[in-house]
Amino acid sequence: MEFQKPEKTTASPGDHLANERTFLAWIRTSIAMMGFGFVVVKFTLFIKQLSLVLTDKIILPGKGYSSLIGVILVALGALIALFSFIRYRTTERQLADKTFTPSYLLTLLVTITIVIVSVLLIIYLLPGL
Repeated sequence: MEFQKPEKTTASPGDHLANERTFLAWIRTSIAMMGFGFVVVKFTLFIKQLSLVLTDKIILPGKGYSSLIGVILVALGALIALFSFIRYRTTERQLADKTFTPSYLLTLLVTITIVIVSVLLIIYLLPGL
């Protein structure tokens, strides 16, 4: 005789709270990505200002793509926030309708994006070593 787990009739408050905690974790991730992008852009401006003060001319370090990379990171952080809200609302509806199915799309997209950005940053930084 096989033991069968009783089917849930409704989602428990714990399910909804777990969904909310997951959403907030994604929001923290998006804020961290936007913050990192902001730091990259501001660090470039700091280097330009420092070179101007020390040499009376602006010396651009490397290829000068840091501002673009920082803006892209801020945009990616905003997209993560948007997609995480969409996923949160979808999960809430699924919990209410008792039709929850896990989705790994957001996780996969963020992972691929971070790996691509990391590889591009490594390629960008290697010539400077």
